[in-house]
Amino acid sequence: MADQLPLCARELMETAPKIVQAIRVEMRQGRGSSLSIPQFRTLRFIQVNAPTTLSSLAENLGLTLPSTSKLVDGLVRQELVVRHESANDRRCLALSLTPAGESIVNSARSAAQASLAQTLSRLSTSELNTVHQAMELLQPLFRA
Repeated sequence: MADQLPLCARELMETAPKIVQAIRVEMRQGRGSSLSIPQFRTLRFIQVNAPTTLSSLAENLGLTLPSTSKLVDGLVRQELVVRHESANDRRCLALSLTPAGESIVNSARSAAQASLAQTLSRLSTSELNTVHQAMELLQPLFRA
């Protein structure tokens, strides 16, 4: 078993980025031409972490607070994001998606999932079961 650990770690490091890249490509294609990639990444981060703060978003995007605020302002004007008082701290503004923002992200995710399913359709039922079992094993190890 100990000799399998480095091999598994190497294979994971080689394969996971390729899978993530394929997902990103599909998600970007599904985002629509009216949104930039940073805007779409912002919507996805807010969806997963709602309600979230501007500081958390800036840290995730690797941007300054003023740059992130400007990015969010554009999404608020497009009625994809709303700012509201935080339930925990009235001095702090929380960010969440509007139904239109949710719809854009969900649509892109559905398209990406369909594309991944198409790619995975080349595997046999037994291979699909193996992939499924591997994901079930890995998921709890890599929870955020």
